[in-house]
Amino acid sequence: MKQATNRAIRWAQAGLLTNALLVFVKLFAGIIGHSNALIADAVESSADIFSSLIVWMGLSIAARPADEDHPYGHGKAEPLAAAVVSLMLLGAAIGISIIAIRDIRTPHHLPAPFTLFIAAGVIIVKEILYRRVSRVGKEVGSTAVTADAWHHRSDAISSLAAFIGISIALIGGRGWEAADDWAALVAALVVAVNGARTLRPAISGLMDEAPDRTVKERALHAAAGVNGVRSVENLNVRSSGVGFYVDLHVKADPKLSLEDAHEIAAKVKYAILEAIPNCVNVLVHMEPYKASGSLSADAAFSLPRA
Repeated sequence: MKQATNRAIRWAQAGLLTNALLVFVKLFAGIIGHSNALIADAVESSADIFSSLIVWMGLSIAARPADEDHPYGHGKAEPLAAAVVSLMLLGAAIGISIIAIRDIRTPHHLPAPFTLFIAAGVIIVKEILYRRVSRVGKEVGSTAVTADAWHHRSDAISSLAAFIGISIALIGGRGWEAADDWAALVAALVVAVNGARTLRPAISGLMDEAPDRTVKERALHAAAGVNGVRSVENLNVRSSGVGFYVDLHVKADPKLSLEDAHEIAAKVKYAILEAIPNCVNVLVHMEPYKASGSLSADAAFSLPRA
């Protein structure tokens, strides 16, 4: 899990440096080239800098081990960072909309042709960054990294809107200056949609929503495969940062000694840890097995008697 966290942090740092460079380029080109869409795009990229910084901090805090004040670790920092990034996306969308609406109502110069090349370059860079960061987010299971990836995708889309708007304004000539601003308004809508899209999984993480069902199934089969386990029930999994906590009840022969039951519990724990590499901890509660007990297929997994 430490390797996954470090990998996610490295990509957050890469995003921060890239965004800092792009903010300077787009803001300079937008001012010199009279492109309000590029200026609005620079504003959105400046939010990306803070989002990457927040993801970096959130992942660093989430990776800290449990302590006396935080016995279950600091994993909640990761979905909290994702929620902040998502809210920043929504805030950036509102800011871009305000600027675009103001400039639509205010006559201004046509954008310079060179701004097209700036917008095209930004689209390529941000789309590549989105694909790389998104893949890392899925591989390590980080909602914060995934939200940061969508920040890059929204920047690519807003730059695409700027490219289209600048093209229309340049082709149309005088009287089409506002096309640049309408493009910024469309980009703001896309940014808002992405912000809402990434906010839900962040809230789910804060609310301890169960992860993908496959994680539970892997834990279930790992526990059921341990010799001496008669039944598994009440298996619950919750995410914590990029890791998981697993709680379950294991039923075994009631004639077993306390020492033997403890040994089975330990085997179950390590079987689950091996099946789920990013599992932080497993809590096993041992119970006596009774053949008359009836369990639902979702809550338990029974093994035939020896």
